Order: sequence, then structure tokens, then C-alpha cells
Amino acid sequence: MDGRGDTGDDWGPFGRPLFDDPSARRLSRVGVVDVGSNSVRLVVFDGAARSPAYFFNEKILCGLGRGIAETGHLHPEGRARALSAIKRFQRLADGMNLGPLSAVATAAVRDAEDGPDFREQVLRETGLELYVIDGEEEARLSAQGVLLGWPEAQGLMCDIGGSSLELAHIRTGEVGKRVTSPLGPLKLAGVPGGKKGLKAEIARVVDELAAEMGTDHKRLFLVGGSWRAIARLDMERRGYPLTVLHEYRMTPKSLAKTLKWIEEVDLDEVRQHTGTSSARMALVPIAAQVLKRLMHVFRPKEIAVSSYGIREGLLYEQMPDRLRKRDPLIEACYHAEKKDARNPGFGKALFRFLTPLYKSLKPDDLRIIRAACLLHDVSWRAHPDYRHEVCFDNATRANLGGLTHEQRVFLGLALLHRYKNSRDGSHFEPLFEILPEKMLARAEVLGKAMRFGAMFSVEDPTRMAELRWFPKKRELVLYLKKEADGLFGEVAEARFQTLADALDATPIVKKKR
Repeated sequence: MDGRGDTGDDWGPFGRPLFDDPSARRLSRVGVVDVGSNSVRLVVFDGAARSPAYFFNEKILCGLGRGIAETGHLHPEGRARALSAIKRFQRLADGMNLGPLSAVATAAVRDAEDGPDFREQVLRETGLELYVIDGEEEARLSAQGVLLGWPEAQGLMCDIGGSSLELAHIRTGEVGKRVTSPLGPLKLAGVPGGKKGLKAEIARVVDELAAEMGTDHKRLFLVGGSWRAIARLDMERRGYPLTVLHEYRMTPKSLAKTLKWIEEVDLDEVRQHTGTSSARMALVPIAAQVLKRLMHVFRPKEIAVSSYGIREGLLYEQMPDRLRKRDPLIEACYHAEKKDARNPGFGKALFRFLTPLYKSLKPDDLRIIRAACLLHDVSWRAHPDYRHEVCFDNATRANLGGLTHEQRVFLGLALLHRYKNSRDGSHFEPLFEILPEKMLARAEVLGKAMRFGAMFSVEDPTRMAELRWFPKKRELVLYLKKEADGLFGEVAEARFQTLADALDATPIVKKKR
């Protein structure tokens, strides 16, 4: 139990999951409505409170903020569509027996002359009260959304909406200075002077933001649909095999090529390959100009995409501090094990059994080993012939926070090898290229270690045996305790040999009395 007993409040980052705690269970199913300048969305979160899944997620691109720079009013058609969407969302929430929805409205509603009238109409016709937040509060909530997925995030959060762009400092798990600006594509579309005037206005505002926020930021965290569309285009241009946008990372050099490519290609044709709506793609050229200037002025070393933003920030807002400090990946894995594994709790014992193989690993790498052990059995209901594929697919595409793309593929490949010795001929091979050869080999070792440990004993394997790994001698030693009499049969022996082969080691079995 990570050096602790089975009692006490301090369980550390890898101890008892908190989703059964009353304060966390209140977050087990939460509905959030986000009324933005371009889209109106309902998200219902469910699952492990620290790393929730999307129980329901529906978005309507209403364009509330279209033309607001010229008219000062919400777009009439967008307003009607937004009201219709909110009515539907309230009815859906009633059908799900949710508690009161949390509903926020951002730049379009706060800037429009008829924004107060729209709020009153929504309250009158749906019973839902929209809370209009200012730009700095929007920045704070969006930055908290980033922290939901990256508890240790460090950098500058950049949230682009239809009518505004918000920036916020993120340091050591806290949101710092924040600022708002009118750099949303819908608002910028009304800037006079054509392309030259647009470019000058973007440069002027970004330079002002840099003077206020500073430029010492190694990483930009991109939040917002227009940024995600650009990131998806970057994947398309590169032929990148894993089209999961959350935690997708780009270098300035690669992204600069994509922004130039966006100016040259037929976006309507390209969007057919990326699944991007025409309404969203229409905002990309202006959003790309904003991003180009941000990169030029702030000069980050890395750009990371966050699928988590204001909605997730609202959920984070409701979390007690001790829940915020938990590892979202490990909490989600504990929840999956409890819900789907044949023997919940065995993953922790399996991790203890395999720990001697990983004494030299850093904590961030060790947590991936632990996550794999917790998930090793959650796909047991799948057909045996496809179980390895289901494991890989679930790990690489699941809604899991706190995972880079490389870690996703490593985790998926380890789970694949939990059920199958060889990965040759897999239709997932293009994704394997994300990992260097050294990590491919490590994933195979982990998978085969779990394969042996999981079948060696249905009870706690540490009670039956002890593993020792001597890398310099290339010896893998299994000390069998007296309680293990009869357990080390032919299948166990074969899988132990397979693990030793993956380590390029000599297998040694000793009896410990």
C-alpha cells in the first residue's frame, strides 16, 4: 500500500481512489451548458470525479456573435437557434434526472446590447439562469480546465472563442494573471481594411497582450474549437496516425508549415478528411492569422492542444482541493478497474509484484506502469481473438487526462502484449511509429510481465512469489514461496520464459522457504 497501512486519510497520489467519497460522489454526474459566441453546448460529466468521462456531449454551432461588431446585437438567427438548443438541453437534463445545470455565457452575450434581454428570455422559457462571465473569469475557468487534464501544467493558456481570445498564466497548479481581448474570428471578420487591415489589427492587439503578459512562456496551451480545427489540419498535413486532439503537441516549426499550408489549400476539400464542420472551418483562416502572430511574438518551444476548457473548468471549480491534487490518470484507471475488472483490486497487487523490474524509473514513468496494471483486465469481456486490439484501442483513444500521445501508445501497446505475444501484422502498426524502438521494447516487456503475473495467481501474487531483476547479469529470478506449491505449472513456466526472453535474460526459479 505504497508504504502505508489500510487506514488513515493520507493515501498519496496512488492510494485509495476518491470517487466513493461523498464529496466526490456529488460530482459523479454534472451537467454544464456553455453559451459561446459561436457554439452552444451541453456536456454531462460522469465517472471518476477527478477524470470524468463525457456521459453526454452535444454542440450546436449557432453563431450568436456573428455580425456583432457591426450591429451591436446578437445575430437574430443565431439567437433563435441558441434558444432552441437550450430548451432541448433543459429537457434532456430533466430526462437524465440531473441536478441544476451550471450555465455560463461568454463574449457575445456579455457584449451585445440585447444580451440582458436574451438572458431573461432563456430564464422565462426554460427556467435556466445564464451566468454571464467577464473575460478574465472566462480565462480563469478555461485555465482550470487545462489543469483538470494537466495538474502540473506550466505555460500560457490561450482560449479562442468566436468573439474573444483569453490568455492566462498557469504555474505550479495555479491560475495566475489573466487578460481578455477581442481577437475572436467572428469579431475580427468585421475589421475594415481587408487582409492588410486584419493583419495590422491582430498585430496591434497581440503586441499589447505580450506587453501585459510577458513572453517567457515555454509552452502554449491551446483551448477552443478553432485551435482544435487547426491542430487537426496539422495532423492531416503530417499524416499523423493518432487523431486524438487532447495532449497533441506541435513544434513551432511544424505548426508554421501548417499555417502556411492552410493559406494554400482548398479548406472545403480538406475538411472532408478531417470531419470538421463547414461552419467551424470558415473561422480557421482568421484564427490561423491570430495563432501565427501569437507564435511570432511569444516564441514558445512547444504548442499543446487541450480539449478541456471552460466546461471542464466549471467542474474543476466544484472539486475540493484534495480531489484536485489527485492524478487524473490513476483515478480514471481505478474507476475503470472497479467497474469492469473481474477482480477489482488485483491491479494494485500486480503492480507491487512487478515493481522490482522498475526500480530505476522516474515517478512519471512509474505511474504509467501502475495505470497499465490497473487496466490490465478491464477488457476481459471482449472476444479472446480481439481482446488485444480492444485493449490497445481503448487505451489510445479513451478519455484519459494526464497522458501524452507517446504515453497513450505505450500504455496501449503494453496492454496489447498483456493478451498477445506478438504485435507483428497488427493494423495498429502506424501508431507504433510514434514510439522509438527502445520504448516499443519496454512496452512489450511490461505486457509480458503483466501476462505472467496476472495468470500466475488469482490471489495477491506477492504472497506467492517474489521477482528479482539483475540487469547487469541479465538474470530474472522468481522466488517461489511455500504458499505457491502447485501454482508454477506449465503455462506459468512458459509465460515466465517469454518474459525472460523479452528482457534478454536468463530465467531462474528458486524455492524460498
